[in-house]
This record gives sequence, structure tokens and C-alpha cells, in this order.
Amino acid sequence: MGFFDFMTEDIAIDLGTANTLIIHNDKVVIDSPSIVARDRITGKIIAVGKEANMMQGKTHENIKTIRPLKDGVIADFDASEQMIKMFIKSIPALKKKLFTPALRMVICIPSGITEVEMRAVKESAERVNGKEVYLIHEPMAAAIGIGVDIMQPKGNMIVDIGGGTTEIAVIALGGIVCDKSVKIAGDVFTNDIIYYMRTQHNLFVGETTAEKIKIQIGAAMEELDNAPEDMSVQGRDLLTGKPKQVDVSYREIAKALDKSIQRVEDAVMETLSQTPPELAADIYNTGIYLAGGGSMLRGLDKRISLKTDLPVYIAEDPLRAVVRGTGMALKNINKYKGILIK
Repeated sequence: MGFFDFMTEDIAIDLGTANTLIIHNDKVVIDSPSIVARDRITGKIIAVGKEANMMQGKTHENIKTIRPLKDGVIADFDASEQMIKMFIKSIPALKKKLFTPALRMVICIPSGITEVEMRAVKESAERVNGKEVYLIHEPMAAAIGIGVDIMQPKGNMIVDIGGGTTEIAVIALGGIVCDKSVKIAGDVFTNDIIYYMRTQHNLFVGETTAEKIKIQIGAAMEELDNAPEDMSVQGRDLLTGKPKQVDVSYREIAKALDKSIQRVEDAVMETLSQTPPELAADIYNTGIYLAGGGSMLRGLDKRISLKTDLPVYIAEDPLRAVVRGTGMALKNINKYKGILIK
């Protein structure tokens, strides 16, 4: 390796269903939606990330927006590879280089992933010049990013609510003791809102609008201490076909999301019930850590806390907890050799 060391760049990637984040030189250099826009006729990718995201739901027949990842795994291999390639190309520090440097990467993957899906991620990485590719399980990365010392003989519980999957894991001694990966997360919440608006208000809203509703007034409980203001939502009236606007309160969204949140709660309860008693004792003291964008749903921490009778903490900057942990694993690669999958 020796001579090539200075030509190798280290990057950490959180390849998410909703957002892709990349860390290079300890800085988050890419934080973009995982979406690409493709020209139907030429097959060329015309936009990626934020730009493609703005096109979502507004395209004519020659443009197609694709979300290459579904439920945390690669669904469209070609599009995902193009997307990663374009993201890596747009890293400012790598732009200056004359030729593409060899890359050493750590990429995080859901814990419920199959061998085949794992290989798809690896191959994608190798095809964008990844010479050394390591994979790390998402709950592990989240734990490191939150600042938990995962090597200790102490139990910690992590709930990472992403776009495609919710990962729940009990971690001790640098390993996952019991885990559960459920496909109920941000995307499902968004669809719940679309369905609610259709059935309750006869209003047809797109994904982008539903996502905005979720971020602006989304809630997990109908009684909140500092409640957000009502939001005006525009869409298409299903009865008249005309564009119309309705006002929606956070209580309605809490109702809309209730069933899905219950299923997340159930998964948490089930994981707790499978936890060995010594670790359960630790978790009684340490509580539960929430990470991922879904943890920012108002009142979710309180709701899980009421259900489990445990203290619940939200990671700081939960959207970036996973990529931070992935970056830390890459930086201290020797310390974390044991948890990285080669």
C-alpha cells in the first residue's frame, strides 16, 4: 500500500432511502435527497439530489424521477451507482484532483439486510473506484454517532428511524445482541398523511407536500406542550378536480400516523422482551436513544417513553448521527475493525 497512501481518500457514506450523506476529511460534504432524474429518451441522468428532488411529482413523460433505494436497500442498481458517482464527483476537495483518487470507504447498511443486498452495495461502491470497502450496520453507526461507547460490556438501546426502515438494536461489547428492522419509517409516515388527506379532506396531495406537512406539523401525540400552528395545505380537490386549500392541525396528523407509530412501538417492545436480563438492567439505567429523521417527530420521544417506562433521548442532529458514526468508524478503523464487515 505504502506509496499509494497519499493517493487514497477516505470517505464515509450513509446511503439512505431518503437522504444520502457523505463525510470527507471529517466534514459532511454531501447531504442530499437520494433521488435522481433520468431522461427517458437518452437514458442519461439529468439531475441528482436537491435538484432532482425539486422535480419530483412535476415531471413530463420524458423525465422520470427515481429513488434508487427502497426500504433501506438498493432497488435500482444502475440509478444508485450513477447517484453515488455523481455525489462523489461533486465533493469539493475531490474536484480539484486531476484524476479520480482510489477511495477507502465505509458505508452503512440496515441490519436486516440480505447477503445479496449487501453485495449490491459493495459492488456499487467498487464501481465508483472504491478500493477498500467496509460496511457497518446502521444501529452501530448510530450508536457511535450518538457518542455511546459501544465496546463497553454495557447494554445500550438504539432506535434509528430512517426513511425506509426503523432499526432497533441492543448493543454491547461492540456487537448487536438483539435487533429488529421494520419497514415502517419516514416514507410510510408520508404515505399515511397522503391517505389521511384523501379520505378526510378529499384533497389529493403529492409526496413533496405530504413530507412538508410531516416536517412542519407532524406529531406522534395529540397533546403537545408546544404545539405547532395549523398549516395551510394546497392540493387537488378530488370531488371538483379544482386546486384547493385546507387548514390542517397537528392533532390530525397525530391521528393519521397513530397506527404506524404503534407498530414502531410494538417493535421496540418486542426487542426489549428479547433482551438478556443483564442488558435489560443496563437499559433500565441508560434508557433508549433515538436517531434518524423520524425521531424528530414531535412527541415521539415522550410517547415511546410512556410506553416503555424508560427515559428516551434524541441524538443531537439526529439526521446526521449515522453518518457521523460511520465517519468515526472510518477514522478509528483499527479500533472498530471488529464491527466493520469487509
